[in-house]
Amino acid sequence: MRHARDNEFSERRKAAAEAKQDLLKKFATAPKFDDPTMAAKRAEREVIIKAREARRAEREEAKRLEHERQLEEATAALAVANAEAEAQATEKNRLIERVIADEAARKAERDRRYAARKARQN
Repeated sequence: MRHARDNEFSERRKAAAEAKQDLLKKFATAPKFDDPTMAAKRAEREVIIKAREARRAEREEAKRLEHERQLEEATAALAVANAEAEAQATEKNRLIERVIADEAARKAERDRRYAARKARQN
């Protein structure tokens, strides 16, 4: 991009030196590390950082407690489901045993009738 006026080397050099001087002045007037206002800002930042860390720790603790609560609920639900399944299995086994016992009783009665019929025939 061409400038409106024709800059010569000496003018560009002078502008660069002035810019450098302005930066040096800005740096010289900047607050130093041991300046009370800078120390106050650092302390304020540290307070903010500690508060942020405390909030983060609270969130993590809340998440951990929620996870433990969900784990306990799942464990309780699993225990209830296992108890129900065991009760159903016990009931099913009891039914099977009753059917087997009834079948054995019917067979015994049939065998008794058969033996009585054979005894009458002889």
